[in-house]
Parts: sequence; structure tokens; C-alpha cells
Amino acid sequence: MVSPVSAERSRQLRHEGQRLEILAAAAAAIAEHGFHGMTMRGLARATGRGLATFYNYFSCKEDVLFSLQTEAFETMTDSVHEALTEVAEPADRLYVFILNHLRYLAEHGSEMRVLVSEAAALPAGRRKTVRLLKEGYFKICRDIVAAILADGCNTPGACGGASLDPIEVERMTYSMFGMLNWSYGWYEPRHHGSPEDVARSMHALAVCGLVAQCPHRPAEENLRHRLGAVRQSPVIGRTGRRTAASLKQLSSAEKNSKRV
Repeated sequence: MVSPVSAERSRQLRHEGQRLEILAAAAAAIAEHGFHGMTMRGLARATGRGLATFYNYFSCKEDVLFSLQTEAFETMTDSVHEALTEVAEPADRLYVFILNHLRYLAEHGSEMRVLVSEAAALPAGRRKTVRLLKEGYFKICRDIVAAILADGCNTPGACGGASLDPIEVERMTYSMFGMLNWSYGWYEPRHHGSPEDVARSMHALAVCGLVAQCPHRPAEENLRHRLGAVRQSPVIGRTGRRTAASLKQLSSAEKNSKRV
């Protein structure tokens, strides 16, 4: 005979499992059509549930988006904390962080697309909650980046810097996330390899850029000096080209008028 406590626990587990299935299907629908392009009826249809059943789990579509955002950041934060527990070397910790992020992306591509593209769709109060979770996740990476900038990567001749500029750490960390977050737009495991493969590429690119006294740094400095000596053309679009052409014609007309 099943006890009332066991029966209630089983019911809760079934309910939570169904809720997670609904969230995953809703994420795919929002990723394809956009949050504002979906209605509760459309989300219910996309998840294979009737509208009344869907309302048993979420009272409005903002609840769906809020759950997707909060649970994604909580999952990534908890899993990377666990993965980093026994990893001490800063460069190794960065690889673990990158790999953890890419594994989540490989398994939850739609959720990652929603995180990146629908960040501003929630009302202010809920955006603040998501922002705090996002800042906590960001801080994990920022601390790793700062440690590499300070200590180097434990490679002979590749030392860290004597002092850290907090703004530089911030820029470097945001650049790291730019590389990680945009991967949802191009990463296909069948074509680009496993998350481990992509993590190795990103890790090499990041670490060699973060180490202050990297043996390859002189080549980078030489490149910067060469590029600094090159005259940069203005960034112009179609309107700019017409303007440039008009200025060229005007200049030519002025020269001709001086000859007369």
C-alpha cells in the first residue's frame, strides 16, 4: 500500500517533469517566433497541451519567459560551481567555465537563444531578478579572467601583470561572453565538433589574449604599430558613398573654377 506521502511526492515529480517538458517546448517556439510573436494559445499548441492544461502550469506568457531565464542561469551557475570545485589553476578554471557554458548550449540551444535575444522582454521587477542571477554568473567568469591577468597561465615566459585595471577586467570578461553567447548562432555539433572541441579553440584564443607577458605579445605590439600607421577609411554606407562622391565632384568643380 502506497503511503499518502509517497503518493504526493510522486505527483509532485510528475508535475515538475511535465512543467520542464512544457518549458523546453515553449523555448523552441519562442526561439523560432519571438516572445512577442507568441500567445498563450500558441504556446499551449506548441507544447502539445490544451490551453486549460497550460494554465495549470503558467498563468501568463511572462511566467514562461521568467521561468526560462531564471532556471537557465541557476542551472548554469550551479553546474559551473560544482565543476570548478576541485580545479585550482586559473587557466584550467577558464576552460571548465567555457566547456560548461558550451555544454548547456549544445543541450539547450533554444533556451540559450531566448536568453540572448529576449532579455529585455520582461517587466522591470522581473528583469532585475534575472539581472542579479546574470551578474552572479558573470562574476564567476570575471574572477577567473582577473586571476589569469594577474597570474598568467603557468607557462614558462607567460607571466601575469603586476597590477589590474578593473575596467580592463570588465572589458575582457564582456568580450569573453561575447564569444560564448554568440556561439548559439553558428555552433552545430555535427559540423564544428563536440563542446570539448569548441571549448579548446575558445580557450586557446582567450588565454593567449589574457596573459599579460605572453611570448607572442611582441608580435601583437608590432601588428598594432603597423596598423596604427595605416590611414583608416571612414565607415560609410550607401548614403555615405553618395556624400563622398558629391564631395569629390564639388572638389573637382572648385579646382576647375580656380583655373578659369
